[in-house]
Amino acid sequence: MMLHGKFLRIEPIGAPDQALQILKALGSEQRLRVLEFVGNRRCTVTEIAQGLSLPLSTTTAHVNILQDAGLLHTEIEAASRGVQKVCNRTYDQLVIDLSSPPVAEAQALTVALPVGQYSRCEVTPTCGLAGLAGLIGLLDDPMAFYDPQRVDAQLLWFRSGYVEYAFPNNVPPRTRITSLQVSAELCSEAPLHNMDWPSDITLWINDVEIGTWTSPSDFGGLRGHLTPSWWDDKDTQYGLLKRFQVNARGSFVDGMPLSSTTLRDLRIADRQPIRIRIGVREDAHHVGGLNLFGSRFGNYPQDLTLRTEYETLMGQNVGNGTPRPAVAGVAAGPEEVKIAEEVR
Repeated sequence: MMLHGKFLRIEPIGAPDQALQILKALGSEQRLRVLEFVGNRRCTVTEIAQGLSLPLSTTTAHVNILQDAGLLHTEIEAASRGVQKVCNRTYDQLVIDLSSPPVAEAQALTVALPVGQYSRCEVTPTCGLAGLAGLIGLLDDPMAFYDPQRVDAQLLWFRSGYVEYAFPNNVPPRTRITSLQVSAELCSEAPLHNMDWPSDITLWINDVEIGTWTSPSDFGGLRGHLTPSWWDDKDTQYGLLKRFQVNARGSFVDGMPLSSTTLRDLRIADRQPIRIRIGVREDAHHVGGLNLFGSRFGNYPQDLTLRTEYETLMGQNVGNGTPRPAVAGVAAGPEEVKIAEEVR
């Protein structure tokens, strides 16, 4: 069977709870029609309801079930009046795999860092940092980014430049990294706020460029759910939650192809930090700045997050002191190659 586009392999034996949730979500003709209608487009819930001649409340319920099952990815965006939920279909094809569990056991580690806990920075005005109680340092002064209180920041912004974070690489021995996912709430940076203010925001991992996402707006006009009361209504209020992923096939943003950069290109070293840099190039097409939100500012209660997925290599018989197989993206020595071949 040929597989095209984005597909998901459902493994009831290896992950029965996930498989059951997905199969239940698919057990409705109307929900199947919703998935077919969305296709490869971005649709609002209202557009889906109108296109399928369904009540808005019914459509919302179906969308929520599909979202919980991971079959739809949704974002909250500003509309002419209030906000609207925009839907993307996560997969084009689903494959049900009834075979025995694979030899490798998939696992994941998730680490969240406060937005003020960067290890390096280089920013240009307009710029600043804000905490729960007020501003940190002086407005439009890059030196504020070195203020000791920066670790308490819940929002930071700048016109161009970058902030870089060092995440611990705590993947255990005898494992191989299969995916890195960076998620953060982001938007452009305009004076006050501006709903028509694009900005090219770039992500790097270990100095390797992953790709660029263009933020459409510096969102405002409607207060963020978590934005502190002291923050002025006319200023930036919230961003969009973006998910960057790198695996053996390439790099993606919200499941859509971003670049051909793979895990191997990142050369992740054993027990060395994974460096995540996010910023706006001075030579970008849209130099529209960046706002980076913490877990208590904006719309999403999360900090900058790195999820590392890895698989445990089973069936090894390795004594103490024997080199372990190389982590994905790290060049393996002769002994490591030999061990990896034995595992296969």
